Amino acid sequence: MQNGSGPGPGHAGPGHTDAGDPAGGPAEGQAAAEQADDQAVPEGGPGLRASLEAIMLVADEPVSEVVIAQVLERPRAEVAGALRELAASYAAEQRGFDLREVAGGWRFYTREECAAVVERFVSDGQEVRLTQAALETLAVVAYRQPVSRARVSAVRGVNCDGVIRTLVLRGLVEEAGTDPETGAILFATTSYFLERLGLPSLDALPELAPFLPDHLDDETDAGNESAGS
Repeated sequence: MQNGSGPGPGHAGPGHTDAGDPAGGPAEGQAAAEQADDQAVPEGGPGLRASLEAIMLVADEPVSEVVIAQVLERPRAEVAGALRELAASYAAEQRGFDLREVAGGWRFYTREECAAVVERFVSDGQEVRLTQAALETLAVVAYRQPVSRARVSAVRGVNCDGVIRTLVLRGLVEEAGTDPETGAILFATTSYFLERLGLPSLDALPELAPFLPDHLDDETDAGNESAGS
């Protein structure tokens, strides 16, 4: 977008605004950026605005204008201007996030006004409770690892394939090789499991024997033999 004095009243093109004119509001600046963006982008490719937003969404640290310009193959001045226009439009629209220039780069940040909501989400919203079935399955894996699906199912008395997949997706359980005799995939708990429980190692798991009936081991071993691998 080019800056200048601009044409006289009544002669401005659609969406045109003078960056030096305080009368040009954020909405006008955004429209101008989108129009210039569309004109400069090759047919079929994402616009500059969309490209910047995509990069910012995946950035886990501030990204410099130089890096962005190289990735998008655009002049640095054009990228810098588009970033500032995006930041201004987000602020004017009172979005839940800001685009800020910090530490020599740009990155999305949640707005200060939303801090309380974000804190509640981080402390409560992401703590999705595991089902009883998932907790039982996780306990079996933790105390008998590395263990196969068949053995876990034998201990619980039900098919545990779906529950194990859930635990793997949650990062609590992972594949740990195969059984040398049967070739069955073995599962074990992850470091994230220890982190969530606040344990330094598996050796710190509480003793399970005092809470189990005396005949449990015999029953589970017999069930595993009948279930196979």
